[in-house]
Amino acid sequence: MTLLNTILPEQRRGKLKALLEDGKTVRVLEAHNGLSGIIANTVEVTGDSDGKTVVRQFDAIWESSLTDSASKGHPDIEVVTFDSRFHTINEILMVTDKPMIVDGDTGGDANTFEYTVSKLERAGVSAVIIEDKVFPKRNSLEAGVQQNLQEPEIFAQKIRRGKSIQKSSEFMIIARIESLIAGKPMTDALDRATQYLKAGVDGIMIHSKSKNPDEILEFAEKYKVILKDLKLDKPLVCVPTTYNLITEYELSAAGFSIVIYANHLLRSAYQAMTETAKTILRDQRSLEADPLCTPVREIFKTVGFLDVKEKDQQDEQTTNTPVIIPAAGEDPVFKKILNGKPKAMLEIGGKTLLDHQIQTLSNANLADIILIAGYGKENLHAEGIQILENPDYQKGSMLNSLMVAKEKMTNGFIMLYSDILMEDHILSKLTECKEDIVLVADNSTQYHQPEEGNIHDYIITKNHYKPKRREIRFISENMVTKIGSKINPETATHEFIGLARFSKTGAEQFLETYNDVLENFTGAFQESEDISTLTFTDLIQEMIDRGFAVHYIEIHKGWLEIHNAEHIALAQKSFSA
Repeated sequence: MTLLNTILPEQRRGKLKALLEDGKTVRVLEAHNGLSGIIANTVEVTGDSDGKTVVRQFDAIWESSLTDSASKGHPDIEVVTFDSRFHTINEILMVTDKPMIVDGDTGGDANTFEYTVSKLERAGVSAVIIEDKVFPKRNSLEAGVQQNLQEPEIFAQKIRRGKSIQKSSEFMIIARIESLIAGKPMTDALDRATQYLKAGVDGIMIHSKSKNPDEILEFAEKYKVILKDLKLDKPLVCVPTTYNLITEYELSAAGFSIVIYANHLLRSAYQAMTETAKTILRDQRSLEADPLCTPVREIFKTVGFLDVKEKDQQDEQTTNTPVIIPAAGEDPVFKKILNGKPKAMLEIGGKTLLDHQIQTLSNANLADIILIAGYGKENLHAEGIQILENPDYQKGSMLNSLMVAKEKMTNGFIMLYSDILMEDHILSKLTECKEDIVLVADNSTQYHQPEEGNIHDYIITKNHYKPKRREIRFISENMVTKIGSKINPETATHEFIGLARFSKTGAEQFLETYNDVLENFTGAFQESEDISTLTFTDLIQEMIDRGFAVHYIEIHKGWLEIHNAEHIALAQKSFSA
């Protein structure tokens, strides 16, 4: 399936170092999109060695500047922005579980490199390799191209800056030495290696476009001496694109710890696609091209369509999606009115707030309703719902109550704040969504000021769209980039209404992130002053920061959050009408 990434970024990031510490020569294959990432992640060959079955796989994935830019139709001259590169990186990370090494080109200047390191580390990338050329670089393999190297002192400072910004010990910065590419003597390459190692780099890559491996083998031998003199143990990396007669065994024996096959998937794909296109042109039909093409069903299997089909069939057999309503807390605003009852028992239009919600959910064929009770639980009355108790409702936030029902979340769920009234069409719109995590967001915050005294969960979307007048949007990505109650209303594009849907995959991502945060973090977290008061929106923001896709559906009005007497009066009027 496509969602092979079942590990968190923190778990993936340390995999490369672990392989190196085990003494393994790490075999790395290039990927330039999600499909090639799946191939690099899963392909294997089985053989026999001395009577034993041997399975060979690639250990890690190389996200190449050359193949990324070429796949986009651009030359390898750092013309493709890092944000565009990062989109490709995330695309590959989403469908793989092996460590990733990113080709960082020159890394830009020191300030830019700091941001690059921070983004890659947080995404779960294991290493970045930067080359000691002057920005903008030119590809190393083309003959007759002027290669301008950066002064080693300046490059060493860039390494120091990058190392100073990283937060974990697992992330690696590797220096790619271009001396041999630029026609410099071996002494220049060795001097650069020494300076970079002293600057704190985690490894060295020696690059060559020679058709024989003699110069990289010479470098490897002399590199051992440098390591001994400096009392260091730092891996050596090679890319045997041009000197491809040498074997992995020979490279390993020479002291290379990482071997990267840097562009082979794209190059082979280009050849195959060109031949297929020519075949169709020659024969004026596609019959003769079929032997050149992978069967459609194989593609379906690889990218997860058959898994989706199976899940659809399973979904058809399930009767309902559970709706979880956290309603455990005491509302001080309505304390006198409620007289010991929970807020869910507030009467509006002759029915309780909870009964109104049950009716709306029932209209959407959502009958599996779980309410989390706490304050005034003995005064809770409702037909046809399951009630779970949060005895610690006074501790933590609403999220603490929500997680009382985490056993009910495993196959997907809907979360609904307990003080929300809404029109039927909102739920219909939500249940039709196919994305794994979907929040319902009201865009009317763009047109009016927030109510004083109320806490608003604001959203900033990927498009940052805040119209000043009526306009038409033809292109829009329904992605949330920021959520929280401390967002400036002037910069917010939407308000989260307290309604969200999680698919099975989305629920798994939600629970994994929650468990990881509780296990590994203390003190302030996102907008919360302490991890013990972690909120729902804090957790959603953390998921966004980790690279999980959080979508939204846009509404305009059609809902009401009951916070004060004015809201009650408005709701009474609506139901009377």
